[in-house]
Amino acid sequence: MIRHIVMWQVRGETAQEKRLSCERVRAGFEGLRGRIPGMRHLEIGIDSSAVDYACDVVLVSDFESREALDAYANHPEHLRVRQQLGDTRTARHQVDYEVGQQSASSPSSASPAAEATDANA
Repeated sequence: MIRHIVMWQVRGETAQEKRLSCERVRAGFEGLRGRIPGMRHLEIGIDSSAVDYACDVVLVSDFESREALDAYANHPEHLRVRQQLGDTRTARHQVDYEVGQQSASSPSSASPAAEATDANA
């Protein structure tokens, strides 16, 4: 299974405008629920921390395979949402990883220096 995490900063001059942008992103992506073959899970969150380095919105979705994630990227419903949101999003960050696979940097195989760095993240 592949986990696909995307975080965005959104447009908005005021807190109200930013909140509305966050809600547009949430509504757009929640509309994909049950419409994408191979998508097992979809979750949207809006930041509540209000720290200056936080992203505004996060999408966490799970796909049954890398092929299902690749198909999602070009799925007409996903492309429609991206088009609909236009330039609502000002920055985008993404991480895709295989769920359940230990990596070389897992705590059981990480060096003490890496563990100290991870603790500060």
